[in-house]
Amino acid sequence: MFRGVQHSYQASAELQNVRISGDLEETITSITRLVGDNYDFAMRRFHVFGRYPAVLFHYSTMIDQAMINGDILKPFMYLPLHLEGENIELHQLKDALLQDSIFHSDVSLVNQFDILIESMLRGKTIVVVEGLNEAFVIGTRNIEQRAVDSPATEQVIRGPREGFVEPLSTNIGLIRYRLQTTELKIHTMELGRRTKSKVAICYMDGITNPDLLTEVRKRLANIDIDAVLDSGYLEQFIEDNHLSPFPQVNYTERPDKVAANLLEGRVAILVDGSPLALIVPTVFNQFYQTVEDYTERFVLMSAIRLARLVALVFSLVFPALYVAIISFNPELIPTEFAVAVAGGRAGVPFPAIIEVLIIEVSMEVLREATIRLPQQVGGALSIVGVLVIGQAAVAAGFASPITIVIIALTTIGSFATPAYNAALALRILRFPLIILAGIFGLYGLMIGLILIANHLLSLKSFGIPYLSPLVPGNYQGMKDLLIRGPLWWMNKRPSFLYPLDSTRLSDDTVDQLKQPVDNVLDPMKFKEKKE
Repeated sequence: MFRGVQHSYQASAELQNVRISGDLEETITSITRLVGDNYDFAMRRFHVFGRYPAVLFHYSTMIDQAMINGDILKPFMYLPLHLEGENIELHQLKDALLQDSIFHSDVSLVNQFDILIESMLRGKTIVVVEGLNEAFVIGTRNIEQRAVDSPATEQVIRGPREGFVEPLSTNIGLIRYRLQTTELKIHTMELGRRTKSKVAICYMDGITNPDLLTEVRKRLANIDIDAVLDSGYLEQFIEDNHLSPFPQVNYTERPDKVAANLLEGRVAILVDGSPLALIVPTVFNQFYQTVEDYTERFVLMSAIRLARLVALVFSLVFPALYVAIISFNPELIPTEFAVAVAGGRAGVPFPAIIEVLIIEVSMEVLREATIRLPQQVGGALSIVGVLVIGQAAVAAGFASPITIVIIALTTIGSFATPAYNAALALRILRFPLIILAGIFGLYGLMIGLILIANHLLSLKSFGIPYLSPLVPGNYQGMKDLLIRGPLWWMNKRPSFLYPLDSTRLSDDTVDQLKQPVDNVLDPMKFKEKKE
């Protein structure tokens, strides 16, 4: 088997830049030698217009058979009605087929073997005619795919219900549906020596800074790998700091979120076969923002965003703070509560740091098991794990009730973080904070937080400081930092992206909103009119 694979790869390398000679049998031999040892490889001989020998190649599992029969074989085999009686010579055959016979829109002429093979591997059909030094490449790709459905990882109450799927063409269509403008530009490139995965770079011409676009293309072009199976492969190559636990590339499966980021001046990267789009550059505040922050009224969503931030802080420092206070500074706890905590911990044989670490690790294992199990079983396991195992641990004296409560609140806080990769980073950082708090108390906790803050200040995403617009400070950007200001406050695009067009909302619209509202249906006005 290995010899067959090696032989196929060597044959593919030999056909690089080799052109079609016009000899049909030679072409058939070259193609079948390379790809003929596949059960879904199909070859069909026929005669063009009943005169010229030809052969059709395709992979039967990747094409639409009805299209092959009706849009390719029939036009190639039967002479058009308006050409009946005419003698089509070989030098006229190519133009006659392209201009008069073939009524398929996706057709091109190719004379290089490697491009022919690559096209066939992408689901296209090849037609080679005796005597012609160019082959017809016709788009017939039809691969089964799941329907466009609500995103599984980014659920919303108010907002679009569409999510990306695996085929790149469908995902680009979902973006174009929301950005129906000529300024939306999509450029493609191929990555992966063997997979030749198609990668799309999306941006808004006239908004996105050209330097950012150049840097994105440069980083992608420098990737030399044999396979790109998902957008996560690219994320790990293009991020600035490869050792940081914090994500420097945002990903989403929501087309509306991609459109919103493109309008701000960012760049989106999509990979054929992946339902997740990458968005660069990324700053930290994007990871606790949701689509509903902008589709609902700003007062309500500002309060919910603040609650989300509190949950984020809880998920990071709450267990370490508990360990530090219980182990070193119990005098900070009110007396009545301290007595209750001491009573709950009376039968626990472990110090606070060991107890918290054991429960934290158990919770992480339970969470991972819930994710990996089938959906029908996972929900039941989570309920059993949280209720039964937690209660049994307390009853057996393995853990105190207050520890279970602390870990439960921490877990709920991590669930409230919208971005999974950011929540995962905070979950990992909890463990060194707990260890520092267990050894040095509140001093160790503060040292840990200072180190995390220093690391965040040093991070950059494509040259943009990770904590923008907080550091460096920007008043316009802070309107959408801790709270979500009204849409008419955010009339400028983020300045740290250096967009070519910084105006998002016209000044006339802002001035109109400052004018008194004309209450046309005010009952008092109608009463005055009647009088």
